[in-house]
Amino acid sequence: MGTITTRKRRDGTKGFTAQIRIKRQGMAAYNESQTFDRKPAAAAWIKRRETELSEPGALKALEAPDPPLQKVIEKYMQDSRRDFGKTKRQVLQTIADSRLGEMHCSEIGSTQILDFANSLKVKPQTVGNYLAHLAAVFAVARPAWGYKLDKSAIDDARVVGKRLGVTSRSSQRERRPSLAELESLLRHFQISRSKRADSINMQDVVLFAIFSTRRLDEITRITFEDLDESRSEIVVRDMKHPGEKIGNDVRVNLTPEAMAVIGRQKHKKGRIFPFNSDSISASFTRACKLLGIVDLHFHDLRHEGISRLFELGWTIPQAATVSGHRTWTSLKRYAHIRQNGDKYEGWSWK
Repeated sequence: MGTITTRKRRDGTKGFTAQIRIKRQGMAAYNESQTFDRKPAAAAWIKRRETELSEPGALKALEAPDPPLQKVIEKYMQDSRRDFGKTKRQVLQTIADSRLGEMHCSEIGSTQILDFANSLKVKPQTVGNYLAHLAAVFAVARPAWGYKLDKSAIDDARVVGKRLGVTSRSSQRERRPSLAELESLLRHFQISRSKRADSINMQDVVLFAIFSTRRLDEITRITFEDLDESRSEIVVRDMKHPGEKIGNDVRVNLTPEAMAVIGRQKHKKGRIFPFNSDSISASFTRACKLLGIVDLHFHDLRHEGISRLFELGWTIPQAATVSGHRTWTSLKRYAHIRQNGDKYEGWSWK
């Protein structure tokens, strides 16, 4: 049974402390209190809480561990048998180090999550990624460890964030390099390498990125040991996938142009392109800036390569054998491209 105690505050006003005590076998099993400015509000709170606490399992849920969110994130990263990518690990660590990370599980509702989302000084697309990674923690915290993280809180926050424009989907880039831009880049890399033979072979990296449609980190991982020259196929280890990266090994086809680039490599063992992906990205960015090529990213070369396949008249299933897409949904954006031949036909750099 709940009780209400009237207390006089230092400022002379009255406070009404509502308290609920529940006993089991003559021993105090649960105690909860809250202070209100009005007695009717205190009485209403007692009535509501007593009803809630009478539900089956309610008291047991209150006994669940209630650590700070940062501890939950730490356990999530330690217990998961999947190795996280660098971006996801950085995002989760940022959340853990934030004010939200310091809050106990039971204190976190959709309001607190939205406050955190609004505090991020990043684009709405990036905020959406933060909440998506946080949702993965919420999804397992209660069923796996009994923590008081309410999954509906993150679900509500993501819905509200989308409606208010706090989050948004990543916009699809449509930037494609022109032949003139590519020729300028390749001449630049050719001259640079002639001066330093031990520098990154950026010419072949760029050409392979286009004709293989491979992502940068995949280019630096593929090996001769996974190459089947007779079939023009290669196994891409740990290919990027929304729900599964580590262990997602995919066999893809290689175009004749991509095979020709591989054939030019002098070594025949280990990584085909034994370079650091960050160094390749930095070199590409510097070259674009030096040459006055605006808003061109290395990843745009993959988009260029896939677009070329459709310009050659390839179907979505055929293109997927090269791009490695497990489903065809992402390739539907290319369906509007009409066959108009190979813009690289007769190209001196091909």
